[in-house]
Amino acid sequence: MTQSGGQSSGGMSMKMTDLQDLYVEQLQDVHSAEQQLIQALGQMAQAASDAQLKQGFEMHQQQSQQHLQRLEQIFQDLGQQPGGKTCKAMQGIVAEGQETIKEKATSAVRDAALIAAAQRAEHYEIAAYGTLRTYAELLGRQQDVDLLRTTEDEEKATDQKLTGLARGINMEAMNQ
Repeated sequence: MTQSGGQSSGGMSMKMTDLQDLYVEQLQDVHSAEQQLIQALGQMAQAASDAQLKQGFEMHQQQSQQHLQRLEQIFQDLGQQPGGKTCKAMQGIVAEGQETIKEKATSAVRDAALIAAAQRAEHYEIAAYGTLRTYAELLGRQQDVDLLRTTEDEEKATDQKLTGLARGINMEAMNQ
């Protein structure tokens, strides 16, 4: 796969010549994704009817703040800046979640749809952090590996919690 010059991702285009450049670019992408998700989780918490789901979104919002702090620590260690890129994938996932909030739906159906949107975001983040962890391993950046693994594990745990909540909420939505 060849890269055509001047590919823009919502910010200034960065020339990528090696894995280190790709690592920084992907870190910027997931940093943008976390920022977008933090805002969206607040909206999702407000829209959720189920108390446990509402609390779960609020907890994940706080956790995402920690994820941002870990990313910013990695950027600082690299001597790089976190900005300059907009994660278009998360923009799309968030936009779908916002459509869900606006739908005319019963509370259980809306909650089920919110879980689906949240799990899409989680799966995107799990994939992103797993890839970043692999890059960090290849680049010999063990401290980054540890930070990224912690975040990846937290994302997986959140996804499992959402799956647990979905079991009851999906049954409730089915019976409305």
